[in-house]
Amino acid sequence: MPGPMQGYKIIDLSQIVSGPLATMLLADQGAEVIKVEQADSIGDMTRLPSFASGGIAALYANNNRGKRSIALDLTTDAGRSILCELVAEADVVVQNFRPGAVERLGIAYDDLVVVRPDLVYCSISGFGPTGPYSGQPVLDPVIQGIAGVIGRQCNPADGRPDLVRNLFADKSTALTVAQAITAALLVRERTGDGQHIEVPMLDACVWFHWPDGMMDHTMLDDPTPGVLLAEIYTLTDAADGQFVYIATNNTMRHSLYRAVGHPEWCDDPRFSTMEAAMVPENFRAIDALLRDVFRTMPLADILDRLRAADVPCGPILSPDEVIADPQIVHNGTLETWIDPVAGRIRQPRPAARFSRTPATVAASLSTKGADTDAILAELGHNPDDIVQLRADGVVV
Repeated sequence: MPGPMQGYKIIDLSQIVSGPLATMLLADQGAEVIKVEQADSIGDMTRLPSFASGGIAALYANNNRGKRSIALDLTTDAGRSILCELVAEADVVVQNFRPGAVERLGIAYDDLVVVRPDLVYCSISGFGPTGPYSGQPVLDPVIQGIAGVIGRQCNPADGRPDLVRNLFADKSTALTVAQAITAALLVRERTGDGQHIEVPMLDACVWFHWPDGMMDHTMLDDPTPGVLLAEIYTLTDAADGQFVYIATNNTMRHSLYRAVGHPEWCDDPRFSTMEAAMVPENFRAIDALLRDVFRTMPLADILDRLRAADVPCGPILSPDEVIADPQIVHNGTLETWIDPVAGRIRQPRPAARFSRTPATVAASLSTKGADTDAILAELGHNPDDIVQLRADGVVV
């Protein structure tokens, strides 16, 4: 049974993560994705050889599986003409050039909608198409800083803010892009109309960060004091390691107190209810008491006790341990497949499980321009034409 996006064709002009991860998700769900890379460069910057095998880099593989690659020189009339041929048969175009670049190249929404009137065109930018920062170059950590993400990542030991050490802004943008494209295609199914989608990374990251990260800036009319999840979400020391736990209702709190040998805390008015325990001074008092207890206990004993008491908890796993975790193994979260160039590749399978139209790992990878000839032939170009285009530097 084909995936839910079967039958849709996407032209991916984007690079790095914010666009490519979005289109890879849609490729896993069955969409045909053609990645267009610049002919006179390395192509997507994630092709740079870091953790590479057979010349294919891990970061590229983790954002671009399931796509075919054509390399075009979009600064030439012939290159743009080929792009228009691709767009004429496509449903979606995704690009994350700096604002103004696609207009200068002649491949903006207004240019390509002439070729495909019901086109869904998604533009990803760092800060948005206009505004005081719009023309500035941007990468993920810059967005993290301006969106307030770094400001919330404070080490409890010294209060210094720190980065989320993965592409938080890029990946939250990618999820936003994939959802927005799907919604726009649904509108097109209902009305016949395509549209232009603008997704600033800054807006996507603020939206993603806001629900828990900005609780203290949400209620504007004299809100009561509270405890931020940034304060609750901390590591706890055992005698021989670290772990995480959280108790989010009265039953869990009482079970937690009994599990660590202090049932009297269940009757302490400061800690006996969630409402009382979330008063900032009470939260800090019970947190300090619990930390003192946990520091004297072996990690295995703590986890056994908390799990028996039905309190959510878990160890801090290393990357090596993640791969062997019994729940991850049971879920089949990770799949290993074989690429003829890169060899064995291990990646997570699509997280959404569709009962009737299952998504699968789109198990293929293309080096830059590997599919150029085949794609051009599908567009009707004959072999002599393709040879001339390559000789002219229009394609690679």
